Amino acid sequence: MRSEQLKFTVIQSDIVWEDKGANLMQFEDIISSIESTKNIVVLPEMFTTGFSMAPSRLAEPMEGKTIKWMIATATKHRCILTGSLMIEENGHYFNRLVWVQPDGQIIHYDKRHLFCFAGEDKHYEAGHKRKIVSVNGWRINLQVCYDLRFPVWARNQGEEYDVLLYVANWPAQRSLAWRTLLQARAIENMCYVVGVNRVGKDGKNHVYAGESSVFGPLGEILWQHGNTAVCHTIALDKTTLLKTRADFPFLADRDAFLFT
Repeated sequence: MRSEQLKFTVIQSDIVWEDKGANLMQFEDIISSIESTKNIVVLPEMFTTGFSMAPSRLAEPMEGKTIKWMIATATKHRCILTGSLMIEENGHYFNRLVWVQPDGQIIHYDKRHLFCFAGEDKHYEAGHKRKIVSVNGWRINLQVCYDLRFPVWARNQGEEYDVLLYVANWPAQRSLAWRTLLQARAIENMCYVVGVNRVGKDGKNHVYAGESSVFGPLGEILWQHGNTAVCHTIALDKTTLLKTRADFPFLADRDAFLFT
């Protein structure tokens, strides 16, 4: 079934350092307070712990407490719930974006580009496959934080997706790059871009400025928030996207890249 509009609820929040129980309680309260219709609720990167390099202590299996909470929450609120967390699988650790549908179906994407500057590559395994999910006739490309810096990985091959979704723990000192690259990805891929970041300070004293943003297919700012916590719902319009692509068929001149 195709829907002309798709609603994203962006939750930009502080994250309690390495305290899964406190974070799940916080997000449960926020989600329960949303009065508008919920299609897709988006949490930040590593929403249960913050950007921690301690997966051996904090990672969970796909059958763990957090996934069970995500399933129960998505089912209760009849929405898709997504965000990334530490996952342990077959003795390996992943920064995994988990996409939970209200029927309990789970899809996931493992972060491809690990942030070596912070040693993420020493603790986690990189993913190797892009993941594009479908919702009511919309196609959404799932990405995590540092993936934003690598345009080939996000490249829209024709019109294979409509929305690029990034969840992040992007530090304030590089906020200019965050805003600029989100806008660039929208322009070059002729798509909507939804970027969800956190605020506050983590256990390593890194400060996060939020600036969660939604851009349209010509790079226009549809919504952007500063450095305070916020829960905001925005409806994206398919007719506007298709008209923009028809009026400006720039994707027809793209270079060809192949992905597995």
